[in-house]
Amino acid sequence: MKKDNEKGDESMASNYIRFDWAMKRLLRNKANFAVLEGFLTTLLNEKIVIQKLLESESNQEDEFDKYNRVDMLAENSKGELILIEVQNNNEYAYFQRMLFGTSKLVTEYINRGEGYDKVRKIYSINIVYFSLGSGKDTVYHGKTEFRGIHQNDVLELTPFQRQTFKVDAVSQLYPEYYILKVNDFNQVAKSPLEEWICYLNTGDIPDSATAPGLEEARERLKLDKMTKTELEAYYRHLDNIVILRDNIFTERAEGRAEGRAEGLEEGLAKGREEEKKEMARNMKSLNIPLDTISQITGLEIEKIRDLKI
Repeated sequence: MKKDNEKGDESMASNYIRFDWAMKRLLRNKANFAVLEGFLTTLLNEKIVIQKLLESESNQEDEFDKYNRVDMLAENSKGELILIEVQNNNEYAYFQRMLFGTSKLVTEYINRGEGYDKVRKIYSINIVYFSLGSGKDTVYHGKTEFRGIHQNDVLELTPFQRQTFKVDAVSQLYPEYYILKVNDFNQVAKSPLEEWICYLNTGDIPDSATAPGLEEARERLKLDKMTKTELEAYYRHLDNIVILRDNIFTERAEGRAEGRAEGLEEGLAKGREEEKKEMARNMKSLNIPLDTISQITGLEIEKIRDLKI
């Protein structure tokens, strides 16, 4: 497994533009929707056609967020919302952030006074370049279902609800979450989804890759198609990602070192305390007055009195 900063260097050596930068600058162009549609089709396992891009929370609040993450909100041909987010650095409450993002979309994209049947289906797709949670897989899918406490059966829709909402299961009405832990992928790509994860991980597209969207990515996301100004901005972006990751690594290392130092000092203090108590016990055994022992050891008389010989 490569370190984060090594991945940054590897991305810089790649012939293709990183996916998060492409989301910022290139994939928002309708002419490049095929790349994004291919990725979504591969992940969701159904044909996805992007109707349009919508406003998302891309107006990051500070310089850290500007390089740490990027998001994009798309509407497919069925009127469903697809939120794609790339997160470069660790965020311990990221699970809650995913929930907040979908909840916000539910309320933002329904008009006041509309019935609940107008709530949009939402897919939340999260490409994370850090270790999120504890698990062995690289791709996780989460959805909502209601299961009986006593019978363990799944609550189903009525025939009328299926016909009205045009879905087969209750879970299809609720937001679905996908998490791609791309840094954990370190094997040969054997499926279309793994080919995409390989590109997301390394920034490179093997010649053998045939997943939907990757052929378009080969043509439209090449570094040699960028102008000098665009390349300079792109390399600054990569450098900033590396710096951000290094800063976080340094902060963690310093925190661990500080913790070890504090632990060592605490251990030494406890050792000195035990030495004083042992000295006081020996002096008590010789019937030396308690006030004299206190003056010599610095221990309080009450503590000395409680010591067992």
